[in-house]
Amino acid sequence: MTVGCAEDAGDGRRDARRDVGRDGGRAQARQVADAVESLVACWLTAVEEAAPRLPARQLLALRTVRHRPELNLTALAERLDVGLPTASRLCDRLEAAGLLERAVHPRNRREVRLVLTAYGKRVLADVGERRVRRLAAVFEGMSPAQRAALERGLFAFHQAQARSPGTGRTGGTGRGRVGTDG
Repeated sequence: MTVGCAEDAGDGRRDARRDVGRDGGRAQARQVADAVESLVACWLTAVEEAAPRLPARQLLALRTVRHRPELNLTALAERLDVGLPTASRLCDRLEAAGLLERAVHPRNRREVRLVLTAYGKRVLADVGERRVRRLAAVFEGMSPAQRAALERGLFAFHQAQARSPGTGRTGGTGRGRVGTDG
């Protein structure tokens, strides 16, 4: 697959295709990093417009609980790659904001499950909808072929990241995770 821009594009970027074999993809990675910065700015703006304004780590915790029903505090700490005290304080803040509840497990009274409240679900839905609207507005300036190529590329990236330990959310134990999902 050839990724890069034409030399005569006039946008100041080098043609990364020339460097693919020589630098192990670093030139492409630099260009993608620039594009991702723009995407992240779009993504974060949607979060900042939502009420309440939550830090990315708190949003990630809410999303993790939403996607993993029956999650307990230890499992959340592992998924977020944080210590148990940090996860506990994070849950304290989310619980105080009315976004999360701690519930005793019905079969094991010593285990506490984390459960999104109806308000927590609404906040996540609002953030998600704001992100979709922002992305759709950007997509209006792209051709259908460009949108399809972006979708294929992001899917391929997601698959490669899942197979590559230490490069982000791997779906494993949580070790080696970096970044935020907001």
